[in-house]
Amino acid sequence: MGLAERRKIKELQETTLPGRVKEIEEICGAPIPYEVDWDSLADDAEALNFLDNISCHRLNMALRVICQDDLGKEAVRDSLKKIKLANVRDKADMKMTFDGGVLEMRCAYALRTDGMFSDGDIRNLLMQKL
Repeated sequence: MGLAERRKIKELQETTLPGRVKEIEEICGAPIPYEVDWDSLADDAEALNFLDNISCHRLNMALRVICQDDLGKEAVRDSLKKIKLANVRDKADMKMTFDGGVLEMRCAYALRTDGMFSDGDIRNLLMQKL
């Protein structure tokens, strides 16, 4: 892992992800933490650059629709306890699950929008299990 990757990971850990957790709290009324598999991203600067937009931003857009009223906010607060993110190399390895209060997204971040789940996909998965 080079200096650029270490800097980006530090920025994500200290600034970006805490900001996204705060946004989630504003949306649904509870901070929901991220757990990132940093090892899966460590040697992929391109993937690191797209983690926030592809997962965090899309999730927040999905949550804004779900949490448009008190019932939605309560359902999210009661059901979603953690968000796990991991990088995969190609589209075939992508997976998204929501079980036991954990939303797990395995995205191909370096593929940019080709390696993501849309906010509609995220919203539909959450809505099925809320």
